Amino acid sequence: QVQLVESGGGLVQAGGSLRLSCAASRSIFNFNAMGWYRQAPGKQRELVAAVTSGGSTNYADSVKGRFTITRDNAKRTVTLQMNSLKPEDTAVYYCNKDTSKTGPVYYWGQGTQVTVSS
Repeated sequence: QVQLVESGGGLVQAGGSLRLSCAASRSIFNFNAMGWYRQAPGKQRELVAAVTSGGSTNYADSVKGRFTITRDNAKRTVTLQMNSLKPEDTAVYYCNKDTSKTGPVYYWGQGTQVTVSS
């Protein structure tokens, strides 16, 4: 069964922090690089952070130094710690395979809304 469940979003003031979590089914998670994406209103979905099965990470310039992605291979979870949040981080956040490494994906979870007020 294909499944992605994101959680942890909410409303936070600028400068605050949130911790997002994602639980993925085995078919999506195992041996795959995973990523957190976000989509703001009127914009395309973008990859903001990625982590390989071995734990190597990569970040978009816009979040580098503020966001940290980790994964727990035993629990099949991916976490995004977001610090020093800015209003421009406001978006729906999704996790999925890192499409830059695995190719396109055709299933997305419901995402979790992050809203940062100024």
